[in-house]
Amino acid sequence: MSFVSPVRSRFRPPSFLLPQAQPGRRGGGRWQQLIAPLLELAASDSRLRYRELGEFQHGAESFALPRFALRGPAGGGDLLRLGVFAAIHGDEPAGAWAVRRLIEDYLAAPERFTGYELLLYPLCNPSGFEDGTRHSRAGADLNREFWRGSLQPEIYLLERELGVHQFHGLIALHADDTSDGAYAFVRGATLTEALAVPALAAAARHLPVATRAVIDGFAAERGIIRGDCYAGVLSDPRELQPAPFEIIFETPGLVEESAQVDATVAAVHAILEEYRALQSIAAGI
Repeated sequence: MSFVSPVRSRFRPPSFLLPQAQPGRRGGGRWQQLIAPLLELAASDSRLRYRELGEFQHGAESFALPRFALRGPAGGGDLLRLGVFAAIHGDEPAGAWAVRRLIEDYLAAPERFTGYELLLYPLCNPSGFEDGTRHSRAGADLNREFWRGSLQPEIYLLERELGVHQFHGLIALHADDTSDGAYAFVRGATLTEALAVPALAAAARHLPVATRAVIDGFAAERGIIRGDCYAGVLSDPRELQPAPFEIIFETPGLVEESAQVDATVAAVHAILEEYRALQSIAAGI
């Protein structure tokens, strides 16, 4: 998979990144509550790898983007590398907690992740998560900044990850406080819709699935929005060739957070199971 960017021809360390990160010392109580137990797990279990991506400041406080990597047992073929991204909007915490649950599921039953390498980004907007705000502390809606020459440090770091890693698939976790049910945007590879259908079916065991013909201003069918999306979101299929599958999974933001987490975890597991099965069928053709 090659990386082509009309915005910058190569990744150079920008001036807004601080020269050295101090792992695990970012933000306040909300950061520590989410990340500290995972740091302890990574320190004691070699199957879970932790890295902080850069270090940057908003005002007097420094932040970094945490990344956890896990690798399931070999599945007989090449590893399938997926990226899971959460809390791009800081006031949508369910996705971050779902990532933590996925890590705990992996350590308890790694066979459920057979054939996969997952790179997990639980806090794509750490200052917004800390503040409980949609925007970063710089006042930016980060999910409108990608692939547009943004100078936001979070965008630089995440674009670099998307360019460096050859992802087969991307899953972005969001919550929509205007929706009465879960739904999904499907973009990128042609098989994406085949993954979204079982994901929504799994989520439906925990909360409703949106059934309206128009969701968030886009035409929808059975909770699926095809192709159309806002400009500046995490992945642009024109940037990554061949395009990975991309699912933007949205929970109804006003329902109980625990139900959102349960539905999100179930949806991601369903995506993993279905994609593995589809790859096995393709390998046998």
